[in-house]
Amino acid sequence: MLGTATLKVTMPSDREVQMTRVFDAPRHLVFDALTKPELLKRWFHGPPGWELVECEFDARVGGAYRYAWRGPDGVQMGLGGTLREIKAPERIVSTEKYDQSWYPGEAIGTIELAEKSGKTTLTMTVRYDSREARDVALKSGMDQGASAGYDSLALFLESQESK
Repeated sequence: MLGTATLKVTMPSDREVQMTRVFDAPRHLVFDALTKPELLKRWFHGPPGWELVECEFDARVGGAYRYAWRGPDGVQMGLGGTLREIKAPERIVSTEKYDQSWYPGEAIGTIELAEKSGKTTLTMTVRYDSREARDVALKSGMDQGASAGYDSLALFLESQESK
């Protein structure tokens, strides 16, 4: 089951966006797909026509991550941050800053993974510096981008489960 209907988006506070998606895979596989560069490179491609050209993830507290994509017209989009907390296979907390940020300030992203009956619920809460920053991020189409990315992750996880 793919598409935006599978992604639930809420605003738990005036500075937060929360996105929830259920994956038909055990939590440890979802965690690995989010934290291991060799796996990220297999599914984290960005919008159609884009390619992942940088992928780094140092999975430890204080470690950095960096992703960059190149679009069909040569435009690049990159982001990175620092891991504040990482507890395998259930929680990742990190800062987030885009190279050409469309929202002011920095964000803090918290990913929580909960498994029940072999399915994993991923809940990502992004906390922005202000309500204005949250609203700008929402208007950017972040929900459609997240939904497409999670669709790609779901397909990747499906291929891993069949091995």
